[in-house]
Amino acid sequence: MQKTAHHALYRSHRPQTFTDVYGQDHVVDVLKAAIKNKKIAHAYLFVGGRGIGKTSIARILAREIGVSDKDLYEMDAASHTGVDNIRELREAVQVMPFESPYKMYILDEAHMLSKSAWNAFLKTLEEPPAHVIFVMATTDIEKVPDTIQSRCEVYAFKQPTRAVLAKMIADVAKKEGYALEQSAADLIAMLAEGSFRDGLGILQKVLTLSKDKKVEVAEVELVTGAPRHHLIRSLTEALAYNKRTDALAAVESAVSANLDMRMLVRLVLERIRIVLLLAHAPDLAEQLGAELLPDEFEALKKIAADKNQKITTATLRLLLEAYDTMHFAALPHLPLELAIIDATVSGE
Repeated sequence: MQKTAHHALYRSHRPQTFTDVYGQDHVVDVLKAAIKNKKIAHAYLFVGGRGIGKTSIARILAREIGVSDKDLYEMDAASHTGVDNIRELREAVQVMPFESPYKMYILDEAHMLSKSAWNAFLKTLEEPPAHVIFVMATTDIEKVPDTIQSRCEVYAFKQPTRAVLAKMIADVAKKEGYALEQSAADLIAMLAEGSFRDGLGILQKVLTLSKDKKVEVAEVELVTGAPRHHLIRSLTEALAYNKRTDALAAVESAVSANLDMRMLVRLVLERIRIVLLLAHAPDLAEQLGAELLPDEFEALKKIAADKNQKITTATLRLLLEAYDTMHFAALPHLPLELAIIDATVSGE
């Protein structure tokens, strides 16, 4: 059995040092400077989407300031929401570290704490023992009281770009002994929706089922149910040139292949967006080109430059509406079919 079946990639490839971190330089650089200048805060609030490195960076920070495993405590606030849990924490922080200069407490999903728990925690944050550092991680800063935020150093983590995600995925695959086709890495990055953890989860499935050490985009499509490249291009071009029959035929092909319909719409939305931006803001061409493979981008540039193409902002809105309603539709592909009919209302 292949190695990938024996370990979770998101655990075995979790960054161990600041150098290993992808896409969060604005956070890493400040923390490294704080450590160098011996200006460690007593409380940090890490804010950002799931799976983008908040807890990993908290652990790296702990190691960098000499906190051993014995003095590092992690608490899932989602399952320890009550005031009693915080009272226990308040008592525990008074105890000196076992073998480190600091004790660090990492509170994941901090926004899940109850109002009474936050009130109980506030006093400790105002006057913490000198040997204690708190790192709170949250995906929803709006649920963290202002009184708590004002007593922390707040770091907003960025959602990684697709290019950053694709590089991380390709690097991990290489470490596992696999070579990823660039388009395969790009597709996994897109499917990950801005999450390093989700990207590695998808890569895990792909590597586990790969028959050799070279992974092509077709394997990723097969494992994930992602729409085939030719279907995405066919549907985009059919919408651009008002070819209703071709567009509906592409949808039917996707349905017959049991492909993920929402993913199909997402991919087409992305391409419609790029066509519109190329047509109305050509100065963005270089930046937009980084989001797609060269051949795909050239095809979209050709559409955008064609005065006979029919893509408008209305096309984009119709597809967005279809994407939003697919979750609730009796037939997942029906909203897309209706959007196509409306977008090509003038006929072929």
